[in-house]
Amino acid sequence: MKNNISIYRKIRQTTCFLALIFVMGCGNVLNQVEDLGNYPAEGVFNDKQIVNAYLASIYNNSFGGWPVNNGNLADETGGIIADGYLTPSNGTFKFWPYSTIRKINILLAEMENSILETEDKNDAIGQAKFVRAYLYYNMVLYYGGVPILEEPQELTDDLLVSRNSTAECFAFIESDLDDAIALLADRNVGDDLGKIDKSIALAFKGKVLLLKASPQFNPDNPYDNSYWSNAYEANKEAIDFLENQGFGLLSNYVDVFETDGNNEVIFPVIYSDPVKTNGRREDAVRPLSESKNATGGDQPIWQFAEAHTMLDGKMPGESKYNYSETNFWENRDPRFEYNLVWNGAIYPLSGKTSRRQYTMANVALSVDAFANVVQGESHYRTGLFCRKGIDESLATELVTTNDYDWPEIRFAEVLFNFAEAANETGRSEEAIEVVKRIRERAGIEAGDDNSYGIGSGLSREETRELILHEKYIEMSFEGFRFFDLRRHRMLDKLDGMRKYGVMAVKVNGRSQEEVTPDDIALANTYQLLPEDFEYNIVELITNGPKEMVMPESYYFFPIALSEIERNPNLEQNIGWEGGSFDPTL
Repeated sequence: MKNNISIYRKIRQTTCFLALIFVMGCGNVLNQVEDLGNYPAEGVFNDKQIVNAYLASIYNNSFGGWPVNNGNLADETGGIIADGYLTPSNGTFKFWPYSTIRKINILLAEMENSILETEDKNDAIGQAKFVRAYLYYNMVLYYGGVPILEEPQELTDDLLVSRNSTAECFAFIESDLDDAIALLADRNVGDDLGKIDKSIALAFKGKVLLLKASPQFNPDNPYDNSYWSNAYEANKEAIDFLENQGFGLLSNYVDVFETDGNNEVIFPVIYSDPVKTNGRREDAVRPLSESKNATGGDQPIWQFAEAHTMLDGKMPGESKYNYSETNFWENRDPRFEYNLVWNGAIYPLSGKTSRRQYTMANVALSVDAFANVVQGESHYRTGLFCRKGIDESLATELVTTNDYDWPEIRFAEVLFNFAEAANETGRSEEAIEVVKRIRERAGIEAGDDNSYGIGSGLSREETRELILHEKYIEMSFEGFRFFDLRRHRMLDKLDGMRKYGVMAVKVNGRSQEEVTPDDIALANTYQLLPEDFEYNIVELITNGPKEMVMPESYYFFPIALSEIERNPNLEQNIGWEGGSFDPTL
């Protein structure tokens, strides 16, 4: 847990209320015209503290924490995405942050006449332009082109705006980021940790250009379009700059998520007990026996467990290490132990240093058991729990006070972005070196050939799959997997998928029905080991659909029907009812 709070954190915590005096305009400025009459009083942006409070409000509206259950969309965690999951009428994947964009535009307009010192004014403009670029990036990621608004709309303006092209939106995002890069400090540390800086903006620009080059936006020329070269150059520039600023991979993977202010996290979203906590949603991710209020978040599936290599970097069956489902946890990629908790594994929650997690019915506490009928069969258990980002020292009653910072952008992500662009521009060896760096840090054995299990002679396509697979493991539960597959137009990997868990079915040769008081006593004192059990791989128990459904239309989400009804100039995306807007480049 953190013992100190930076001045910047204190500003964001204690002065946000000042912004409420003049941050009006709540709601969607494209359809709630009554809010457009509210505007900050003249001269308020001449006060540095108020500008900081205003920016704090914008930050709080724009940046969140861990995306719990995002893995349900892909092959990380349980949960079936069935037919009808996403429609124009429901709230799924609807992101329309024009109220925050209006606040940003107000700040930018007012800075022209502000009497702040030039350095302070430039810093505020740089931060605001970055956040605007960030919000537009996420809208483009969802929908393709959206309306570009550079000025705060007023009641006298034409509010029924049309969508800009996707190309225009990318150009707008890049322009904002270039402006931010020119205005911001190189790296904010100490009291300013968490404040947008040039390092963050450069890293994010590489991500933007990678999306622009992607098959998602270039289906007719997915991997040979000219945008890949721009993505390569941007990510190379970012890596060179970041390393010069002291960023890099930490030697210990666990420290990335459990040590605040570290040199791998480029953009931390600040959490600080008691003002802002539980960004990890630890109450939902922990087993219910050591939590409260909620459970079931980020439950890993068997397919994700099996995606981890063995200790030598090779997949089960190809490795020098023996493998079977009876000892699936042995000699695996060291990230296996940090990503996952399995039946009988040490999981020292609430300060119980010898505690083991059990999932076998009649051995485990009932709320943790696989296919737990107490919870109802509509609520799956996978036989696995997630360990990543959990503050194991917290007592059950304090579980919601986890205040580890959320790593919105970390150095490993920038490396993966660079690797993808390198591979698609004829530099596959540079891409493979990135994967080696990631695996070396993870603790995978180099092997006699120093390949970390990768081997040699990989094709461009094989290297592409290698990068995506490595990122699947390295950045699990961080919200990347579904969007990476979507970006590469690989949702067919998920379509029709059925999800499985690992069920402990016997302990010391006895079935669930044959469990003895002695077995329970051993479990209560944490003496039963994973190898004392036998396991079956079984499909998750749900009352609903069993197969994932990922239609072609999911490559671009639908604009909310409510927005189109309010503004008939907003065209719907092709692939959705009445859609005529082409979101590709």
